[in-house]
Amino acid sequence: MMTDLPLDQVRTLLAVVDEGTFDAAAAALHVTPSAVSQRVKALEQRTGRVLLLRTKPVRPTESGEVLVRLARQVARLERDAYAELGLSGAGEPTRVSVAVNADSLATWFLPVLSRVPEELRLCFELRREDEDHTAALLREGVVMAAVTSSPDPVPGCSVRALGRMRYLPVAAPGFAARRLGGPLEKVLPGAPVVAFDRRDDFQDDFVRRLTRGRSNASALRHYVPTSEGFAEAVTAGLGWGLLPEAQAEPLLRGGRLVPLAEGRATDVPLYWQQWKLDSPALQQVAQAVTATAAEALRP
Repeated sequence: MMTDLPLDQVRTLLAVVDEGTFDAAAAALHVTPSAVSQRVKALEQRTGRVLLLRTKPVRPTESGEVLVRLARQVARLERDAYAELGLSGAGEPTRVSVAVNADSLATWFLPVLSRVPEELRLCFELRREDEDHTAALLREGVVMAAVTSSPDPVPGCSVRALGRMRYLPVAAPGFAARRLGGPLEKVLPGAPVVAFDRRDDFQDDFVRRLTRGRSNASALRHYVPTSEGFAEAVTAGLGWGLLPEAQAEPLLRGGRLVPLAEGRATDVPLYWQQWKLDSPALQQVAQAVTATAAEALRP
């Protein structure tokens, strides 16, 4: 494959995607824009596929994403090999890019980083994304690992189960007294609700289950796109919402929140997906992730 796909062309494709334009990629690679364009065209001719959408910024096509992922994996293996051989550049820190959903970041994921041995000299680049969409970043080659909600591995990746994150339907006591008097399945669909963003249909799913598909959550909803801010909005009485158990339990014990439906928790299975590389750095991170998840998530 390396004979068929010259590494200089693959690396150039990656530079164009990362830098956003041919001119910026040329500056990063210390070559002319014409050389960058010729390498990309040669790679497209060799593969028989269009690899880039010439937009601003440039974006890879589906075929381009495959080669971008290859380029990042080759770079990862090169850095590991340099480190093992003690060659120049081995002293530079290794960057590990991981996609993580906001609730995991706010509750259990950050302690993972402290479990990775310091002597590995890893720099983490965390990309926050909904657990239903983190796999897309893996597929595009933007990250080398991700916490996802899908058990189906992205091509070129391995997958392992981490556990279940439990969510509890809760509201502030005053809000519940004002807006939720009566049978929950009748009053909840009309009550103000807090959502993470416009893609968040988590609360809608809960209401549909509660009402056997007859209703969604109210159209009167507040969008709060951080995990901590979401919890604060619910606690402040802006609306009801589903909070991770780790966030909700202290607030329930302190009387700042009340449960809305005992025994109706929602569990979201989480998985760890990563590139199939024999990389010491990725192996250490995966071990730290699974150990921390075993302590923090439900089996």
